[in-house]
Amino acid sequence: MVWSPLAKGMLTGRYRKGQPLPDSLRVRAFGKQMSDETRLDAIEQLIRVAEQAGLSLTHMAMAFTVAHPGVTSAILGPRTMEQLDDLLAGAEVVLSDEVLEQIDQIVPPGTDIGVPDAAAYVPPSLSQTSLRRRPASERAAA
Repeated sequence: MVWSPLAKGMLTGRYRKGQPLPDSLRVRAFGKQMSDETRLDAIEQLIRVAEQAGLSLTHMAMAFTVAHPGVTSAILGPRTMEQLDDLLAGAEVVLSDEVLEQIDQIVPPGTDIGVPDAAAYVPPSLSQTSLRRRPASERAAA
């Protein structure tokens, strides 16, 4: 089970390098992580990968989540029906191995970039590609 596949909202595209953080409860609670330059650099790179793949960042994040063979469900936190619909549509996307490799280059498996996140858990299976990706034919949510 995956918690926060959008990385506390950072993978929505709302938090961008060079832009002020929005005034929100999330930023007040996690502002240090939300303003971390290393994380923001990674977000910018992930946005480019998503654009090149013809995807929104949220769809790419959800598809990445369900591509892992150990993932059976994800705990989401949408505030609106529009956000929920978007997240569910992303779970139907199938990412190519090329896109998954690009993501792994930006954020290596088993790492938590930037300011350490005390909630992060790193299972050993993240070090083996074959253990963290479903076969392409099984990557869409059922």
